[in-house]
Amino acid sequence: MPVRAKEDEMIGEIFASLESSFQADKIAQQQIFYFSIDDVKRTVTLSPGQIEVQKGKTVKEADCVCKTSTEFFLKIWQEGYRPGMQDFMTGRIKSNNPMALKTFLAAFGKGD
Repeated sequence: MPVRAKEDEMIGEIFASLESSFQADKIAQQQIFYFSIDDVKRTVTLSPGQIEVQKGKTVKEADCVCKTSTEFFLKIWQEGYRPGMQDFMTGRIKSNNPMALKTFLAAFGKGD
């Protein structure tokens, strides 16, 4: 299996496992996240007590859009790296709402 396909599969597995690690008490109001991680696109809706993960972009406008590489996403998710100002300024990660990304991570026990 080519490296890119294997990495995309890993990202898909992370999104597939989100429901089992969701900490509903960390979400006060509904937020919609759209992730574009290389070839993997997912829309995640977090609400108090509920999570929904869908393939592709299923909303016109998400509360938080996150675009990054598979490598960088895995560094954040698996290694606990937290993007700083420099990461956003250099384009390693792009988001219209970086603070919401912290909320997303906290909802899965990956807060600071």
